[in-house]
Amino acid sequence: MRIRTLEISVGAFMLAGMLALVLLAVKVSGLSLKAGGETYELNAYFDNIGALKPRSKISMAGVTIGKVKSVELDKETYMARVVMDIDQQIDNIPIDSTASIVTAGLLGEQYISISIGGDEAFLRDGERFEDTQSALIIEELIGKFLLGTVNKSE
Repeated sequence: MRIRTLEISVGAFMLAGMLALVLLAVKVSGLSLKAGGETYELNAYFDNIGALKPRSKISMAGVTIGKVKSVELDKETYMARVVMDIDQQIDNIPIDSTASIVTAGLLGEQYISISIGGDEAFLRDGERFEDTQSALIIEELIGKFLLGTVNKSE
């Protein structure tokens, strides 16, 4: 009887460990177990998006307000078009706001940070950010520094 209790205890411990690994994998991958709420789409065009991917977060003042829906190349302008899903509750983003691609930490993930403008008119579903700042690519900066082209005036 004692061996059976030990086997059940080990089995329960293994099951709890596997459940913890599944939850960790879901958390790290950026997936969510909860259903997505109401959202609306905004667009932004960038010269270089770096390593920005779909499902990357969109934040304003450090608070996540949405996710990147898709990233594609615009064949007419040769710029990256980023489609964003913004939470419906955040419906007061001024039209002169700035969308910037920033990096969390030195080598962390890239996400979009929105800096608020001062206009009284707000962005609506399907509209786009006119002011954008592309990703800062560390390799390009190092290359410019090594070649001595940083801060040289012509």
